Amino acid sequence: VKVKIPFGNKYLDAIFSVPEKKSTYGVILTHGAGGDMNFPHLVSLAAYLASHGVLCLRFTCKGLNIVHRTKAFKTVVEYLRHSDDYKLSGVFLAGRSMGSRAAASVIRHLGQEDDDDSFIQGLICLSYPLHRPKLQSKLRDEDLLLIKCPVLFVSGAADEMCEKQLLEGVASQMKAPKKIHWIDKANHGMAVKGRTADDVMEEINVQVFTWLRENTELENK
Repeated sequence: VKVKIPFGNKYLDAIFSVPEKKSTYGVILTHGAGGDMNFPHLVSLAAYLASHGVLCLRFTCKGLNIVHRTKAFKTVVEYLRHSDDYKLSGVFLAGRSMGSRAAASVIRHLGQEDDDDSFIQGLICLSYPLHRPKLQSKLRDEDLLLIKCPVLFVSGAADEMCEKQLLEGVASQMKAPKKIHWIDKANHGMAVKGRTADDVMEEINVQVFTWLRENTELENK
């Protein structure tokens, strides 16, 4: 279902992937610095989640300004929070690369504004860009260290923007419950020599859904 979400004096293009049965939880998903909501990994994940009973709303917000991207993501969260068409118990914020930075920023700021905001259930980071290539001394970890809800990282073990040892170091300092799934030999774009893109996407999709199921079951107990 295609929708246009008001954002200032413009609109954000978005698409709902709707499960057959009414969904209790949803995932809001966005792209990295390049591309848009039709990036193959996002389309694949959205379709997989919807086919397994999880509503997915993916959206496009172009631009390299992280503040702008964060504002857009927050607007989409509020849109879904107040939606009459899809009444959800909670959502997980998810993004690829720069999109996951924006998602982390939204969760950090909403958490600071309202400690009891139970609508946001967790964060899913696909290829989180922990540092610029070859600039490991400046880590983008400030939001991650302040988040309290569960976090899933799915990263390539050979990601030039997320050195394995550094992400594991940041994770050890995080207050939040967290899990890291490493895609063996994958780079920042999740490409792996000798494996098809579909095969890698299937691994990512299964990991994300399994983690979602574990965390929503925890919430229901």
